[in-house]
Amino acid sequence: MANFDLNDHSVVVVIGSGAGGGVLSNQLAQKGIKTVCLEAGKRLDFVDDFVNDEWKMFSMTAWLDKRTTSGSWRLAKDFPNLPAWICKTVGGTTLHWAGASLRFHEHEFKARSTYGDIQGANLLDWPITLQDLEPYYAKAEDNMGVTRTNGIPGLPGNNNFKVLEAGAKRVGYKQVHTGRMAINSEPRDDRNSCHQLGFCFQGCKMGAKWSTLYSDIVKAEETDKFELRPQSHVVKIEHDDSGKVTGVVYFDADGKSQRQKARIVCVAGNTIESPRLLLNSASSKFPDGLANSSGQVGKNYMRHMTGSVYAVFEKPVHMFRGTTMAGVVLDEAHNDPSRGFVGGYEMETLSLGLPFMGAFLDPGSWGPEFAGNMDAYDHMAGMWLVGEDMPQEGNAVTLNTDVKDQYGMPVPNVHFDDHDNDIAMRNHAYKQGSAVYDAVGAVKTIHTPPYPSTHNLGTNRMSEKPQDGVVNKWGQSHDIANLFVSDGSVFTTGGSENPTLTIVALAFRQADYIADQMAKNNI
Repeated sequence: MANFDLNDHSVVVVIGSGAGGGVLSNQLAQKGIKTVCLEAGKRLDFVDDFVNDEWKMFSMTAWLDKRTTSGSWRLAKDFPNLPAWICKTVGGTTLHWAGASLRFHEHEFKARSTYGDIQGANLLDWPITLQDLEPYYAKAEDNMGVTRTNGIPGLPGNNNFKVLEAGAKRVGYKQVHTGRMAINSEPRDDRNSCHQLGFCFQGCKMGAKWSTLYSDIVKAEETDKFELRPQSHVVKIEHDDSGKVTGVVYFDADGKSQRQKARIVCVAGNTIESPRLLLNSASSKFPDGLANSSGQVGKNYMRHMTGSVYAVFEKPVHMFRGTTMAGVVLDEAHNDPSRGFVGGYEMETLSLGLPFMGAFLDPGSWGPEFAGNMDAYDHMAGMWLVGEDMPQEGNAVTLNTDVKDQYGMPVPNVHFDDHDNDIAMRNHAYKQGSAVYDAVGAVKTIHTPPYPSTHNLGTNRMSEKPQDGVVNKWGQSHDIANLFVSDGSVFTTGGSENPTLTIVALAFRQADYIADQMAKNNI
């Protein structure tokens, strides 16, 4: 690994080491571009530091810095300081994610054209199409080792999946399988195959699940063009009199302020921290924050329509054995307004461990019914519902100037109200999810409200016109040519699919563009 000087203004600075930042850093380094990756969290060793203990790993990996919430969403009441379940560590939320890797449908890139004028929604077509992204989806799938692509076999189905599959087929669903997962079903890319330990959310101790921690970051370090700096929390992006970005200010592991100069800055801090950083980088030239001439930085926050259905059966299921997300039903992931909503959703098997089941099954509840549900844990099967939610300008990440973090910076406030379309979709999904389990003899079904968000999208969205968004089709700021955004915050709309594969595909595409523009001296 290289060691670059703080005054080296020729480097590309990437802020964040997750799905976007970690992949982008590696791709730039492989192209011979000097890259410094600043990660706010610590670096863990997946063999020595990971343990199959849910609470312990949560405290080691989760982003627990102060955040506030507002809006009518239930999370503002249940988890006011934990609106998102994401990670602050090298590898970012690729430690925590379940591995589901599905491509967007063609119509999901054209939500405004497809769905029309939805009252209260701030819909916009992406400035790219599925055809634009297909070659990069292919690169991402190969890089991540996604099952059911590139000749990689699917994972085996555990009991949780077998219950889902049997019920889904009885109600008439056809598109049911163990998913396209970035989890090795056989050894690949110097990583083990899945041992079905069942602790996917806590970080894969076997290294079978793709994470930038032990894949892309390691590969980048094998070049002489990359430097990773863990525990480097960026608080401000700086610019010169012309508005060109010149570097970043960050606090290192000792709490000392440092300034790294840069030729290009790529922000990949996640959908909450990325707009927060742009807003906290306000100056006399950019009083509303960087890249914010449109006023859209932080706006249009999306978290996907989510919820869960759990079912209790007479016989044990042991849903916790095997991969956390062990299969998917895709039949509802199309657009059919006759259902009472636009967009679609998926049903994906999900097993929460006992600590998180106790926290999320029905937050705040207690008494005989809750205790009875917990007692039936080993007799449960479970699914997570995930669908396209509507972007709304009022759903936003803003600065809470009344609350400061450990560095004296305003913390992010996350405001969210469900759109009527989201509610209609969730109710339909609850009904269909219950039908799946009822079809195979469920004693009872339980509808669980949304958890702290793991899919956080849209707060620096792509747009064709500068007035409609924050970045162009390359993730490049409309306002500042050498400032990029490289994470899920660039999503114009959310689609119904888990977002990580698309984030990685966009990072591959952005790396090609940055390399091309640097070679032409355009940036």
